[in-house]
Amino acid sequence: MPTILLVDNEPDILAALSMALEWRGYRVLLSADGKAALDQAGKSMPDLIITDCSMPEMDGVDLCRQLKLYPALAAIPVIMVSAHAQPHRKPALWSAFFLKPVDLDAFESTVALLLSSRPLRETLRPVCSDRAMSRWAPVSSAFIS
Repeated sequence: MPTILLVDNEPDILAALSMALEWRGYRVLLSADGKAALDQAGKSMPDLIITDCSMPEMDGVDLCRQLKLYPALAAIPVIMVSAHAQPHRKPALWSAFFLKPVDLDAFESTVALLLSSRPLRETLRPVCSDRAMSRWAPVSSAFIS
Protein backbone atom coordinates (compact mmCIF):
# COMPACT_ATOMS: atom_id res chain seq x y z
CA MET A 1 0.00 0.00 0.00
CA PRO A 2 1.61 3.31 -1.08
CA THR A 3 2.14 5.97 1.57
CA ILE A 4 1.25 9.60 0.87
CA LEU A 5 2.35 12.53 3.03
CA LEU A 6 -0.34 15.23 2.91
CA VAL A 7 0.77 18.72 4.00
CA ASP A 8 -1.64 21.62 4.58
CA ASN A 9 -2.26 24.09 7.40
CA GLU A 10 -6.04 23.98 6.84
CA PRO A 11 -7.63 21.08 8.77
CA ASP A 12 -10.68 20.92 6.46
CA ILE A 13 -8.47 20.47 3.38
CA LEU A 14 -6.42 17.81 5.17
CA ALA A 15 -9.59 15.95 6.14
CA ALA A 16 -11.17 16.10 2.67
CA LEU A 17 -8.08 15.05 0.71
CA SER A 18 -7.14 12.43 3.30
CA MET A 19 -10.58 10.84 3.08
CA ALA A 20 -10.47 10.79 -0.75
CA LEU A 21 -7.00 9.19 -0.75
CA GLU A 22 -7.76 6.66 2.00
CA TRP A 23 -10.91 5.64 0.15
CA ARG A 24 -8.65 4.77 -2.81
CA GLY A 25 -6.60 2.51 -0.53
CA TYR A 26 -3.60 4.73 0.20
CA ARG A 27 -1.96 5.11 3.60
CA VAL A 28 -2.05 8.84 4.42
CA LEU A 29 0.21 10.69 6.83
CA LEU A 30 -0.73 14.26 7.80
CA SER A 31 1.38 17.32 8.51
CA ALA A 32 0.30 20.92 9.22
CA ASP A 33 3.41 22.71 7.91
CA GLY A 34 6.45 22.26 5.70
CA LYS A 35 8.98 22.08 8.50
CA ALA A 36 7.19 19.19 10.21
CA ALA A 37 6.61 17.55 6.82
CA LEU A 38 10.33 17.58 6.01
CA ASP A 39 11.06 15.82 9.30
CA GLN A 40 8.24 13.33 8.75
CA ALA A 41 9.36 12.62 5.18
CA GLY A 42 12.84 11.72 6.45
CA LYS A 43 11.37 9.31 8.99
CA SER A 44 8.64 7.67 6.90
CA MET A 45 10.00 7.91 3.31
CA PRO A 46 6.56 8.39 1.68
CA ASP A 47 5.93 7.34 -1.90
CA LEU A 48 4.34 10.72 -2.72
CA ILE A 49 4.05 14.14 -1.07
CA ILE A 50 1.07 16.44 -1.61
CA THR A 51 1.63 19.94 -0.24
CA ASP A 52 -0.14 23.27 -0.09
CA CYS A 53 1.83 26.19 -1.46
CA SER A 54 1.02 28.78 1.24
CA MET A 55 1.77 27.74 4.81
CA PRO A 56 3.39 29.35 7.87
CA GLU A 57 6.89 28.31 9.02
CA MET A 58 7.93 26.74 5.69
CA ASP A 59 5.76 27.05 2.58
CA GLY A 60 5.35 24.39 -0.09
CA VAL A 61 7.99 25.85 -2.42
CA ASP A 62 10.60 25.89 0.36
CA LEU A 63 9.59 22.35 1.33
CA CYS A 64 10.23 21.23 -2.25
CA ARG A 65 13.63 22.97 -2.28
CA GLN A 66 14.59 21.27 0.99
CA LEU A 67 13.47 17.85 -0.27
CA LYS A 68 15.73 18.22 -3.32
CA LEU A 69 18.74 18.84 -1.06
CA TYR A 70 18.61 15.29 0.34
CA PRO A 71 19.34 12.48 -2.12
CA ALA A 72 17.14 10.08 -0.12
CA LEU A 73 14.14 12.44 -0.49
CA ALA A 74 14.85 14.10 -3.85
CA ALA A 75 13.18 11.37 -5.94
CA ILE A 76 9.87 11.51 -4.07
CA PRO A 77 7.28 13.00 -6.45
CA VAL A 78 5.45 16.08 -5.16
CA ILE A 79 2.04 17.48 -6.04
CA MET A 80 1.66 21.20 -5.27
CA VAL A 81 -1.82 22.50 -4.45
CA SER A 82 -2.62 26.21 -4.22
CA ALA A 83 -5.48 28.70 -4.18
CA HIS A 84 -3.31 30.97 -6.37
CA ALA A 85 -1.67 30.63 -9.78
CA GLN A 86 1.32 28.31 -10.04
CA PRO A 87 4.44 30.00 -8.67
CA HIS A 88 7.42 30.35 -11.00
CA ARG A 89 9.74 27.39 -10.51
CA LYS A 90 13.30 26.90 -11.64
CA PRO A 91 14.34 24.11 -11.80
CA ALA A 92 11.28 21.83 -11.61
CA LEU A 93 10.59 21.33 -7.92
CA TRP A 94 7.27 19.47 -8.14
CA SER A 95 5.73 16.92 -10.46
CA ALA A 96 2.18 18.30 -10.76
CA PHE A 97 0.20 21.39 -9.79
CA PHE A 98 -3.50 21.78 -8.90
CA LEU A 99 -5.55 24.88 -8.17
CA LYS A 100 -8.00 24.81 -5.26
CA PRO A 101 -10.73 23.69 -5.28
CA VAL A 102 -9.18 20.51 -6.58
CA ASP A 103 -10.86 18.50 -9.34
CA LEU A 104 -10.87 15.15 -7.49
CA ASP A 105 -11.04 12.97 -10.61
CA ALA A 106 -7.99 14.62 -12.19
CA PHE A 107 -6.25 14.71 -8.81
CA GLU A 108 -6.76 11.00 -8.14
CA SER A 109 -5.63 10.13 -11.67
CA THR A 110 -2.44 12.17 -11.21
CA VAL A 111 -1.74 10.53 -7.84
CA ALA A 112 -2.11 7.07 -9.41
CA LEU A 113 0.09 8.03 -12.38
CA LEU A 114 2.89 9.43 -10.19
CA LEU A 115 2.83 6.40 -7.91
CA SER A 116 2.88 3.94 -10.79
CA SER A 117 5.76 5.71 -12.54
CA ARG A 118 7.96 6.11 -9.47
CA PRO A 119 10.02 2.91 -9.87
CA LEU A 120 10.84 3.85 -13.46
CA ARG A 121 11.90 7.35 -12.42
CA GLU A 122 14.15 5.87 -9.72
CA THR A 123 15.90 3.71 -12.31
CA LEU A 124 16.34 6.48 -14.85
CA ARG A 125 17.28 9.30 -12.46
CA PRO A 126 20.54 10.84 -13.68
CA VAL A 127 23.59 10.62 -11.51
CA CYS A 128 24.91 14.07 -10.69
CA SER A 129 28.49 14.64 -9.65
CA ASP A 130 27.32 17.37 -7.24
CA ARG A 131 25.42 14.83 -5.12
CA ALA A 132 26.38 14.28 -1.53
CA MET A 133 28.31 11.17 -0.57
CA SER A 134 25.55 10.04 1.79
CA ARG A 135 21.84 9.70 1.03
CA TRP A 136 21.18 11.78 4.15
CA ALA A 137 23.77 14.50 3.68
CA PRO A 138 22.38 17.55 1.88
CA VAL A 139 23.71 18.48 -1.53
CA SER A 140 25.00 21.95 -2.29
CA SER A 141 22.22 24.52 -2.23
CA ALA A 142 23.74 26.05 -5.38
CA PHE A 143 22.59 22.90 -7.18
CA ILE A 144 18.92 23.67 -6.37
CA SER A 145 18.74 27.48 -6.63
